[in-house]
Amino acid sequence: MNWMYILAVEAAAEESGGLFDFDATLPLMAVQFLILAAVLNVIFYRPLGNAIDERNGYIRTNQADAQERLAKAEQLAQQYEQDLATTRRQAQSIIAQAQEAAQKMAAQSRADAQQEAQAEREQVQQELDEQKQAALQSLEQQVGDLSRQILDKVLRSAAA
Repeated sequence: MNWMYILAVEAAAEESGGLFDFDATLPLMAVQFLILAAVLNVIFYRPLGNAIDERNGYIRTNQADAQERLAKAEQLAQQYEQDLATTRRQAQSIIAQAQEAAQKMAAQSRADAQQEAQAEREQVQQELDEQKQAALQSLEQQVGDLSRQILDKVLRSAAA
């Protein structure tokens, strides 16, 4: 009985056109598919595509801004490094000038102190010379007085 059923199905399939029966079902399915694609395009794909396009535009804009900011930051960093190097050179120059000025001042102070010491030494030497002259004059006077006294005593003792 089983084989009879199979023969009946085969006979029905041969009468209706077989496996590929092109009646009104195929065009109806194609139209339904096209309507579904159009509805999905209007309702889902186009808004989704617009959102994706907007997101891409937003990302591109942000990426361009970020690249521009990065370039500016790198430029500023380079400029700051150059300014820092210039400032360091200026600071070193100022320090060298200050050290040179301090050395000049120290040398001048030493020279002034040496001149002052020399002047004081000369003044003391002059005072010593004056005191020596005064002492010599006093001594000469005393020697002269003593010589007269001796001479007077010698003359008195010879006259007596």
